[in-house]
Amino acid sequence: MDERKKALLRELPKIDALMLLLEAKGAPALAPRELILETCRAAVADLRAEIVDVEGPGKTSSGKRGGPEALRLPRPEEVAARVMTRLEDLHRYRLRRVINATGVILHTNLGRAPLCPEAVERIVAVSRGYSNLEFDLEKGERGLRYDHVRERLCALTGAEDALVVNNNAAAVLLVLNTLAFGREAIVSRGELIEIGGEFRIPDVMEKSGGRLREVGTTNRTRLADYERAIGPETALILKVHTSNFRIVGFTEEADLGELVALGKRSGVPVLDDLGSGCLIGLAHFGLMREPTVQDVLATGVDVVTFSGDKLLGGPQAGIILGGREILGRIKKNPLNRALRIDKLTLAALEATLIHYLDPDAARERLQVLKALTEPLPDVKKRAHRLLRLLRRTGLAGLDLSLEAGVSMTGGGSLPTQEIPTALVALRPRSLSAARLEEGLRRLPTPVIARIAEDAVLLDVRTLMEEELGWIRDGLRTLFPVRPHEPGMNP
Repeated sequence: MDERKKALLRELPKIDALMLLLEAKGAPALAPRELILETCRAAVADLRAEIVDVEGPGKTSSGKRGGPEALRLPRPEEVAARVMTRLEDLHRYRLRRVINATGVILHTNLGRAPLCPEAVERIVAVSRGYSNLEFDLEKGERGLRYDHVRERLCALTGAEDALVVNNNAAAVLLVLNTLAFGREAIVSRGELIEIGGEFRIPDVMEKSGGRLREVGTTNRTRLADYERAIGPETALILKVHTSNFRIVGFTEEADLGELVALGKRSGVPVLDDLGSGCLIGLAHFGLMREPTVQDVLATGVDVVTFSGDKLLGGPQAGIILGGREILGRIKKNPLNRALRIDKLTLAALEATLIHYLDPDAARERLQVLKALTEPLPDVKKRAHRLLRLLRRTGLAGLDLSLEAGVSMTGGGSLPTQEIPTALVALRPRSLSAARLEEGLRRLPTPVIARIAEDAVLLDVRTLMEEELGWIRDGLRTLFPVRPHEPGMNP
């Protein structure tokens, strides 16, 4: 190590000195002493690493310019300020509401389905005190948490029994572990999918303890392929919704009804991993046909799994529906306890399901269904309102226009469906679209948008009415506002 590095290391601020400075700044009101102490040590460790990181004149391994002679240690007051910033950050909420202006309705990175107002109200009501989560009020004895939604799920779908776990991956894992542990599950090669977060069906099958038996080819799998694969080790036939892609052209797949009939003849249960799972037909609204949960269960399939926070429009959950005998076995699996949902999810799911007793109310009250089915003229009206609102604000240096575009469903649902929409385009004159997009992301209520052709595009299909004013207020902090001239309409 050269002498300059050694000298810099000797000049690192002392922890005791930093603690005194922080005490004067009021740090003890932000965190316990031990936490402040550890944060000081971390800040000094960062400085030490920066010094050691320097490789030689003109370069550092971290990419910073200059060698040891170019380094300048911050004053102790500056280091204390950094520590204060870290401590203050501990008090800031990291999980925050954002405005989804991307046009992706079920945006996985943005939390998928927004909850309906009734679901939010039920979460607050149930979480403020105790609840009858596992207490039967009629009998005065221990009950089952699943009973709060089981009857309603069965009534809406025609299933004999129902179970809810924490997401659809957990649902598939639990069913496979119950029905196929140590034995084979047959699945088409064309359905061995990977979805977001590197979630792969073969990996889930491996963790479940079941053995994967691939049949057919990527683009063509016939009923005969399944028939030939069935043997003494076969425990399950698995059909998987292809989620976020479609295979088109020279293709063939076995019909679910045919697989169910084959399963009955062979004494092998059939699991349909439906993925998104909707309870209302969407073709009537000009969208591609997606089989409803009711349609799938009507085939006589033994078990169906799907998500709660996709087309259903509720909280994150994995819903398992099927026959009473098989569901009874799944419920008794010890793994079920590790995957069970909590009272807040149950409260939100119950409120969501109640809307489906009136399908028209569901389309109006559940934001996902509303965004999917809202007529284009209504979307354009909201876009015009946003455009007028921004123009009346008089944002200097920002050109505004209304453009046509398409929204996407997202979340692995209706993957090739393009939904006509209206876009409000923001074209800044003195900075790049990328800088404006970054500025929108850094607002107190972040606005998440997309960029195309040097413009930031706000897709109005995924904007709620209340958010239009928030966008205006956010842009006011990014651009100067022109004063109204005499005679101008406000």
